[in-house]
Amino acid sequence: MGIIGTVLLVATEAAEAESQGGFGLDFNILETNIINLAILIGVLFYFGRKVISNTLNERRSNIETAIREAEERAKEAAIKLSEVQQKLTQAQAEAQQIRKAAEENARSAREAILARAAEDVERMRETAARDLDTERERALAQLRQQVVAMALQKAESELRSGIGDDAQQTLIDRSIALLGG
Repeated sequence: MGIIGTVLLVATEAAEAESQGGFGLDFNILETNIINLAILIGVLFYFGRKVISNTLNERRSNIETAIREAEERAKEAAIKLSEVQQKLTQAQAEAQQIRKAAEENARSAREAILARAAEDVERMRETAARDLDTERERALAQLRQQVVAMALQKAESELRSGIGDDAQQTLIDRSIALLGG
């Protein structure tokens, strides 16, 4: 029993209810346009099924295509994420190497600067010691010159006053002793 059979059964029951004074349907087929409605429903069912089936198939294929594209984009995104994470790991490793190299360079530069500073301090000490020695030599030379000048003045003054024979003999003996004779 199809749809038309069901419609006829309902119409029959409604007619019985109307004849008893209640609610019912009119069974005059020409007046109620049941045939027209049955034809319309049949045509809609026959042609609508194809249209709806085609529409649903198109929609299904569109959805499947969209899902495939989304899955492909997700795979591509996962690949790109993996590549970016690899690059990040490499960049972090390079940054660590650069930091270690910079620390090593700073350490060696510091040691070189300290060594150079120690050399400079030692050179300054040596220069200061040489300058001090030079000043001491100059002061001693000046003192010697003053002593020699004073000795000469004293010798001249004694020569002018005259030297006694004893003093002259002692001076000659000393000079001979100094000369090695």
